[in-house]
Amino acid sequence: MAKIALVDDDRNILTSVAMTLEAEGFEVVTYNDGQAALDGFNIGLPDLAVLDIKMPRMDGMDLLQRLRQKTKMPVIFLTSKDDEIDEVLGLRMGADDYVKKPFSQRLLVERIRALLRRQDAIENNTVGDTEETKVIERGNLRMDPLRHSVSWKGKEVALTVTEFLLLQALAQRPGFVKSRDQLMDVAYDDQVYVDDRTIDSHIKRLRKKMRTADDEFSAIETLYGIGYRYNEE
Repeated sequence: MAKIALVDDDRNILTSVAMTLEAEGFEVVTYNDGQAALDGFNIGLPDLAVLDIKMPRMDGMDLLQRLRQKTKMPVIFLTSKDDEIDEVLGLRMGADDYVKKPFSQRLLVERIRALLRRQDAIENNTVGDTEETKVIERGNLRMDPLRHSVSWKGKEVALTVTEFLLLQALAQRPGFVKSRDQLMDVAYDDQVYVDDRTIDSHIKRLRKKMRTADDEFSAIETLYGIGYRYNEE
């Protein structure tokens, strides 16, 4: 049973998310600010932490920075709708993913499961040599699934789990079109419904992040009404 830490100053979120995770079979511990969480983590670390960014006493950024000094455990940020700058900073500091408020609890559960599966495979060296684990090199692009690292022209680009999975699916077969439905299957569990606009938003943010490494990045092509294609440069 994996132990999940929830850190948020909103008691309603703590209560409702904790109930959902416990119903899914997780052990859950909750904290209502960053300092309380840090004190608890000094006694014993969870398997994964879900952190709000804006909290009293110690915010999520400060807590993440202290955590990364001693552990690589997966961390998911909860961010408000307009916290794009905080998301980028958080990913660069070592967060693994983020979920925007208000959020689907089912989506959060699936992001937690995906990160735990990846962490377990890395720690136990049980990852086989499959299409999903092979290093991808496509021209200027290099992706290492086991390290969850992406670089373009040698510059590191911080991506969330969802963005990484979408780019991986496209880059595995350059020139082939992936429909939105196919990309939904890659990024989300069958039990999670998302509409076309969600995939479009992820692709938009993915392009924006890749352009932090190269203003002229254009490897992901939109085929209107059909889907997306990766064109090797």
